[in-house]
Amino acid sequence: MNFLNDYSQWDDFLAQFPNVHLLQTSAWGKVKEQFGWEVYHLISHGWGAQVLVKKILGGFRLGYIPKGPVGSEPELEQWLSRQSGDEISHSIIAQLKAFCSEKGVAFIKIEPDVLLGGRVDAGDCPPGFQPSSHAIQPLRTILIDVNLDEREILARMKQKTRYNIRLAERRGVEVEQSKDIDLFYEMMLITGKRDGFGVHTRDYYKSVYSIFDEQEQAKLFVAVYQGNPVACLMAFSQGKRAFYFYGASRDEHREVMAPYLLQWRAIQWAKERGCTVYDLWGVPDYEETVLEEYFGERKGGLWGVYRFKRGFGGRVVRYAGAYDFVDSPLVYSLYKIYTRRVGVRS
Repeated sequence: MNFLNDYSQWDDFLAQFPNVHLLQTSAWGKVKEQFGWEVYHLISHGWGAQVLVKKILGGFRLGYIPKGPVGSEPELEQWLSRQSGDEISHSIIAQLKAFCSEKGVAFIKIEPDVLLGGRVDAGDCPPGFQPSSHAIQPLRTILIDVNLDEREILARMKQKTRYNIRLAERRGVEVEQSKDIDLFYEMMLITGKRDGFGVHTRDYYKSVYSIFDEQEQAKLFVAVYQGNPVACLMAFSQGKRAFYFYGASRDEHREVMAPYLLQWRAIQWAKERGCTVYDLWGVPDYEETVLEEYFGERKGGLWGVYRFKRGFGGRVVRYAGAYDFVDSPLVYSLYKIYTRRVGVRS
């Protein structure tokens, strides 16, 4: 089994793959390390993986590979669609089995950074894995093509979204860059309570922002109306991709539509950085026809954010899924019961 000794070696490995996902970077590993996860790096036969390990169920250990493994896209697609049972498939299985044995890990969850399409279909499963009913990251998202000029990006948006962006500008909303995590956290608490979603701790957001900001890969945007901060957004970039992970707003002055202008400024920032894709990160896991039919009446979950995100003119896509490599079937059975009750957050 091949382990890399430090983050700098992992960064050297990742340099071969310019489109690697943010969640496989050293920066993300350093964040997770501060919040109870052990971080390991495996490499073998042209692929690699940042593996997060955490204790659950009173001491059993879960392994997790978010948006990995890392390798050449054609090879990973072939592996995922079971059209390649050769070197890469045998290498991944052998390495993960050895890893589980050495580190006392009961099973490893993998969420590949592979979109459905081409040779990959919803029913496919990598050799040696089984489909998982529990995904940690969103399975479906909206991707905005920002490799266009701004007029084209705006033209692809829904008319109401363009109107709300201009309304915010006319009302005098200003978007500033900030480093005020306390302000950001205050708004996250307000939004979480209002919209019914879980919120990380202040220290978590502070760690995420500071580590990525140090590498100039994160920006915290704040919308200000009449001198008062009313909304905020944290965006990230990695290679040619930008990501909208966290956003929040106060209850006051929602009529000025600040989040729309805030999102537009983040899209402009991504474009200025040379990104070609802006990932809105998470919508309900339904086909687009279903999303469009029911978004006006469904509430809860990610339905509210879909109503907002759909207006920015991106395409709805779905990732291949979540899969589990099981080394201990008994622990895995207990885990499935556990996740149905409480879930596991990353």
